[in-house]
Amino acid sequence: MHTTRVIAHRGASGWAPEHTETAVRLAADLGADAVEPDLVASRDGVLVVRHDNELSDTTDVASRPEFAGRRRTQTIDGVAVTGWFVEDFRWSELATLRTRERLPHLRPLSARRDGTDPILRFTDLLAIAEQTGLDVVAELKHATHHAAIGLPLAAMLADAVLGTRWMTGGALTVESFEETVLHEVRARGVEARLVYLMDAEGAAADLVAASASSADRAPLTYAEQCTDAGLAALASRVDAISVAKSLLFERDDAGLRTSDLAERARAMGLGTIAWTLRPENAFLEPEHRLGDHAATWGDWQCEWSMVAGLGLEAVFADHPDLWRRVAR
Repeated sequence: MHTTRVIAHRGASGWAPEHTETAVRLAADLGADAVEPDLVASRDGVLVVRHDNELSDTTDVASRPEFAGRRRTQTIDGVAVTGWFVEDFRWSELATLRTRERLPHLRPLSARRDGTDPILRFTDLLAIAEQTGLDVVAELKHATHHAAIGLPLAAMLADAVLGTRWMTGGALTVESFEETVLHEVRARGVEARLVYLMDAEGAAADLVAASASSADRAPLTYAEQCTDAGLAALASRVDAISVAKSLLFERDDAGLRTSDLAERARAMGLGTIAWTLRPENAFLEPEHRLGDHAATWGDWQCEWSMVAGLGLEAVFADHPDLWRRVAR
């Protein structure tokens, strides 16, 4: 019988601030098979576990007067972002920050832990995973941006796992919305399972950057990569795709139903993973929302049961214990 694995999205981030030691250890206690850290880089080349390279959403950096002068605006993957950026700090400075709940309006109970936990390095998270028995699915964030400022994420990941069990034997999974960096990881001798992340709209940042320097054609969109031809091409280069949850659903006159994306990917030899399962109305399909408040838990059981019926390789969930309720 096929069992869909549950990957704790940034730890048990529905119950505690994401990417903290508390959230990772809680994920193990709640039955997760693996934990997913997002990785960005500090100025001195340390892989840091953060949702993004902008820090104010998930740390207390904005309230720290000694760092007020670091606030700036830069363009990342074509979008202007204002804030405090990991790459402008040394690790010794980042280690003084404390974490906070990214979605306090939706998760006020988690926000009660604001200021409790420090930031983790990738090496810290690997040590916790060893202690708790969790597998690791590491996401490399904004790889093209980091490479452009002299912080190559693939090389840094390879350095972090050199000489450990994460280096060989497929103990580590590496994922990214940019396929280029996945192959750079493999070229560094890391025997990781390679997973290509796909959004419902837009195109990968590395393809957009390559297209900008070429007059040949526009970059392939994620939608084009989800066609049979696109999936067949991906199957020749990566081990699995991880898709936005919305891509697993479609609507017709009879209402909401699951799409054939997972079935088509499986036929091409691709594993299929979905991100991210969350119970709040804000993240559910409209048909499964209950009431008007974004923070209210809707009919997540119905939605997740539909996902469970697809026989996916794995799902990302903020509440890994809830997945265990519907996928027994």
